[in-house]
Amino acid sequence: SVQTVTYPLSMLFLTLLLLFLALFPGAFNCCMKISDEIPKAILRRVERFETQKADGPCHLEAIILHMKDKKLCVNPWNRKVKKMMKKMKHKIHRSKSHIRKQRGTRITK
Repeated sequence: SVQTVTYPLSMLFLTLLLLFLALFPGAFNCCMKISDEIPKAILRRVERFETQKADGPCHLEAIILHMKDKKLCVNPWNRKVKKMMKKMKHKIHRSKSHIRKQRGTRITK
């Protein structure tokens, strides 16, 4: 009957969907479009960023800016974005070297 044919097909479809999600977990988290103009107020709220490459499951090169309440995909060649990324990397490097200096000091009595 028709019902017995559709049941195995739906199970096959569900199995393939779950397999796809397991193999490509980031496929649905790709930036599909990027913003070129980013207000300074948004750049100030960025907590971290990550780079999306155009290879693999994603087909668009982008910088993903993570803010407290949202994510924004931006043009990786934007001058303001590059400057912000450089500042953040420098700040992280500086804080790591500060921690190393603190660990290296000993208190003697």
